[in-house]
Amino acid sequence: MHRYMRAVGFSQLSDRNEVKQLLTDIVLQSTSCTYTTNSDNIILAEFNKNYADNIGVAVCGEFDKDDKFIYEYFYPYMRGSSISTSEDVSVERHASQESYAGVCDDIRIGVSLIFYLQNMITYVKLKNAGKLPVRNTNLTLSGLSIEGTILFPIIKNEHDRRRINRANTNRSNLIQAARQGDEEAIESLTIEDMDTYTTISKRINTEDVFSLVDTFFMPYGVECDHYSIMGEILDSRLVHNSQTGEGVYQLAISCNDINIDICINENDLLGEPEAGRRFKGVIWAQGFINFPEE
Repeated sequence: MHRYMRAVGFSQLSDRNEVKQLLTDIVLQSTSCTYTTNSDNIILAEFNKNYADNIGVAVCGEFDKDDKFIYEYFYPYMRGSSISTSEDVSVERHASQESYAGVCDDIRIGVSLIFYLQNMITYVKLKNAGKLPVRNTNLTLSGLSIEGTILFPIIKNEHDRRRINRANTNRSNLIQAARQGDEEAIESLTIEDMDTYTTISKRINTEDVFSLVDTFFMPYGVECDHYSIMGEILDSRLVHNSQTGEGVYQLAISCNDINIDICINENDLLGEPEAGRRFKGVIWAQGFINFPEE
């Protein structure tokens, strides 16, 4: 059973029979369904059923020669609500099944962002039609979490916010120049990192680390699409799974200047989420590529 099912309100699934019944219900009473044919002329299908606004479960598989649907895998999802980045995205198929991972290099994050692709049917259609690569795409990021904590914000006035925005813009410009081989930019970034390390080393002896670090986005564990994040909560709301009645928090997060929507079971969240506070936790990153044709 998928361990992130509890993030969308299915924390009480206890055995395979209950999972089988749930998946059958999704296929028979799906909110939406998409089809396509892969390179082997096999009809792929994905059935989606929403159990609250923007959250649900998807069942993926294929049809055999007798038009019988054969279930292959399922996953819970959270549909993001905003554009996270407009950087180019590359997509690779997973080795074990007909699912895909996306990779995006956004300089604001500092690492290559790897995520689980939600609209894989659309991608396969474009791939088989020979329309890849598609330009002018953008990416909507979301994440599921099964453990999170709410932290109070770092106090900042308007002057501090403007200073931080200028510093972030300057650093982004330096990173962009460094990628193009600008030696002065590389040297400036190196000096800046050394100064930051020195400052934190001095202050960490007397201050808490979360009063020094406002936001972060770091790979977590051995799975490439799992990240430990901390970011400012822009908006939060509590919704309920229409089948189980479990409460689920949907949080709009600004992390490293990137907007991402997080979904977490209310029983797995420590603290009361409010705009301005910070969310800290581990997420399974998902992404929806917005193609111009959609």
